[in-house]
Amino acid sequence: MTIKKIFLTGANGYIGGTIAHLLIENGYEVSGLVRKPELAEQLKNLGIRPVIGSIDDGALISRESKAADAVINTASCLDPFLIDTILQALKGTGKTFIHTSGSSLLGNKDLGERSDFIYTEDFPLTPRLERVFWINMNNKVIQAARDGIRSMVIVPTMVYGEGLGLHKESVQLPYLWKMSREKGKGVHVEKGNNIWSNVHVVDLGWFYLNMLEKAKAGSYFYAENGEASLKDIARAISQKMGAGDETISVGIDEAVAYFGAEMAHFGLGSNSRCSSDKARAMIGWKPKFDSVFDFV
Repeated sequence: MTIKKIFLTGANGYIGGTIAHLLIENGYEVSGLVRKPELAEQLKNLGIRPVIGSIDDGALISRESKAADAVINTASCLDPFLIDTILQALKGTGKTFIHTSGSSLLGNKDLGERSDFIYTEDFPLTPRLERVFWINMNNKVIQAARDGIRSMVIVPTMVYGEGLGLHKESVQLPYLWKMSREKGKGVHVEKGNNIWSNVHVVDLGWFYLNMLEKAKAGSYFYAENGEASLKDIARAISQKMGAGDETISVGIDEAVAYFGAEMAHFGLGSNSRCSSDKARAMIGWKPKFDSVFDFV
């Protein structure tokens, strides 16, 4: 099936906007879901056909999904109504659906301690209670391949770098920078020895294009091209601030109070280490950026 028209949720977001930019550069037509009418003109200026509405508008999501050759979801990894609406709209069509998850699903409540285990896609996941729903959601998308949908899941790691769309910044690094500025030095949770795999947002955008063009129905991929401990990232922040190599350890209780339990435990205090060898071999992904420290 020839893929020309893409319906993209989260088109004004950090990842979604970058994907849209690359899609348009490579000859695809992109329709992008956006909640705020005032952003419509900005999306038009980027070459995106704005679709004004929310992920809760089932009729709109269904109509746009059916009109497209492929759907890419970057708006919400955890909204079952959105995902079910898309899957029902695409059932039996052979069309493509790429769902965006996140690699915090690999995490435990590690409290800044290091783990040496590196996940591959073949390793079965037995997540903590807080991540069971994530795994079930991903599995439902993958299993939709049995219903005549070229469905697949991508699991980005810590994303960094400047986005190519309306939204330029990632999530985890700005959180760390905010608290670090307040304290005068780079911060990490507890010991900060925990490690996260990472990927540049432009390399991640190309990952989606490779999946769109080459991946098989039912595919599941991790997206990474390097890794770093949170303490080393904190040290790099300190250096950028002119504070030398000194860092500040933030206890988990303070981190939860400041960042919220979700971000403190699974976004900043956990390990999330995985390999993208499968994507390099199967869909020809060739990332160019391999050092988060160049972009902290």
